[in-house]
Amino acid sequence: MGTITKALDLLGLFARDRAEIGLGEFVRLTGRDKATVHRHLTELAENGYLEQHPETRAYRLGPALLRLSALREVLFPVRKLLQPIVFDLSETVGELAHASLLQGEALSPVAHSDPSLHGVQVNFDIAEMLPLHATSSGIAALAFCPDELLAKVMARPLSKYTDRTIADPSALREKVGVTRRYGVCTVTGTFDEGVSSVGAPVFGDGGRVAGSLAVAVPSARATPEKLRDIAIILLKEADRASTALGGVFPKTFDALPENWADETTANR
Repeated sequence: MGTITKALDLLGLFARDRAEIGLGEFVRLTGRDKATVHRHLTELAENGYLEQHPETRAYRLGPALLRLSALREVLFPVRKLLQPIVFDLSETVGELAHASLLQGEALSPVAHSDPSLHGVQVNFDIAEMLPLHATSSGIAALAFCPDELLAKVMARPLSKYTDRTIADPSALREKVGVTRRYGVCTVTGTFDEGVSSVGAPVFGDGGRVAGSLAVAVPSARATPEKLRDIAIILLKEADRASTALGGVFPKTFDALPENWADETTANR
């Protein structure tokens, strides 16, 4: 891991429930030398990527990130393009829908929508990175990533988020194969207990997978029939999203059989 990567890696430690981080906590979270961590933090702060609380001296995300985020959206308006599609999808299926973009070996959410039609809803955190092996959106993207990325993910220990997380490389490879066949993936309880989800890849320019589109449903409502109906709609919206991003969605996937969800929700 290079010096720049180590410095930027510190930014990924911030989360909704970790808005400010002190030097000592950075050292504990990274397991790195205190002097090195302090040097990286100082450089990030000097360039506006971090700022320090005037009293506690804890670090928080800085204003430079706001400028870059706004500039990115002006130059490459991904959120503007995907948010209407995500909204239409959620309204059509009556459940929470979200779109995410690939960022290294994870997915970064960029848009979500929930029609809030039910008393029991899925809690979705737009700031939470989604692992490629433990979510339907992640597996959907992983299935169409370059083989090098798939091999890289397979070579590392697969973190367990629940008892149902796919942590065995052979099981994950089998799941990837099924996803490549139908163009859509479904899992139950692999990232959040009691949540089933259906994900499909989204392609950008150059034919490369850009991310994914997904729908999350409380497992109590996730009948095989409902999941299959969602998958059929999701494939159409993933095609629409791919076109919006300048990509082409494949037309060669097998049609979903009637028992598709029965076979795939076993997380195989």
